[in-house]
Amino acid sequence: MKHTSVTLKEAKKKGEKISMLTAYDYSTAKLMDQAGIHSILVGDSLGMVMLGYEDTIPVTMEDMIHHTRAVARGAVNALVVSDMPFMAYHRSVSQAVENAGRLIKEGGAQAVKLEGGAEFCPEIRAIVRASIPVVGHLGLTPQSIHAFGGFKVQGKTLSAAQKLIEDAQALEDAGAFAVVLECIPAELAALISENINIPTIGIGSGAGCDGQVLVYQDMLGMYANFIPHFTKQFANVGKLMTEAFQRYISEVQAGVFPTPEHSFQMDKGILKQLYSEKEEPA
Repeated sequence: MKHTSVTLKEAKKKGEKISMLTAYDYSTAKLMDQAGIHSILVGDSLGMVMLGYEDTIPVTMEDMIHHTRAVARGAVNALVVSDMPFMAYHRSVSQAVENAGRLIKEGGAQAVKLEGGAEFCPEIRAIVRASIPVVGHLGLTPQSIHAFGGFKVQGKTLSAAQKLIEDAQALEDAGAFAVVLECIPAELAALISENINIPTIGIGSGAGCDGQVLVYQDMLGMYANFIPHFTKQFANVGKLMTEAFQRYISEVQAGVFPTPEHSFQMDKGILKQLYSEKEEPA
C-alpha cells in the first residue's frame, strides 16, 4: 500500500504507530521500502552523516534535491518527506513556496518538512495552498542550535512547555499533516500528541508519540562521531562494514582476491595467438 499524508493521519485515528527513518540514497531507500517502512525522511542531517559537516547549517537546496531524487527512485510505497534546509524558507513566504515546490517537482518528494513554530505558520499555509503536504518540526530544531547554545533538550520549563503545546496546535491549524517532536520530555510529547489531531513523530521524545523516526546511521551503528542518548542500535552494521573492509584489504594484499571464480576467462585459442604475436621478432 502506498503511504501518503492521508494514510498517516488515518493511522493516528486507528491508534497505529507510524515508522519513519532517514535515508539519503537509492539503495538504502529501496531496502527500507521493501522492509515496509511507512515514511522515509530525507533529512538535512545528511549534512553531518553524508557530507561530514559539524551540523546541518551548510546544507543547500541543491544538496536536498540531489539526495531526495535518489531516495524517491527507491521508495515505491513509503511516503518520501524532504527537509527544507536552513534559509530555504526564512526570507519570505514566496521563497518558502518556491523551494517547497522544487523539492516536489525536481526532487520527487511527496511532502516537505520545515522547522519552527507559530512564527512559520504563514509559510506553512502558503505551501499547503500550493497543494504540498507539510510536516512541522518542534523541540530541538537543529537549524537553531546556535540560538539554543547546542543540542539540548527543549520544553523543560513551564513557559517553554506551554509554547511547544501552542506551537503544535498552531501548526495543525496552519495545515501541517504531522509534526516531528525532537528531544522534548516524554510526558510533554505525550500531552502534545493527545491535544492535536495530526500525528506526532518522535525522536528522543518518548513512546507517547504517534510514531518514531531515527537517523538510519545512528540505529545501525554507522556514525561514530556522535551517538545520541535516545538512539537504540538495532544492529552494529558499522562494525560489520569495518571488518569486511579489513578482510578485503587483507585478501588484496595477500593476492587471495580475486580468484578465477571472480574473473572472466578468454578463449584459449585467441590467447595463444596473442602470445604468438608477442613472441614474433620485430
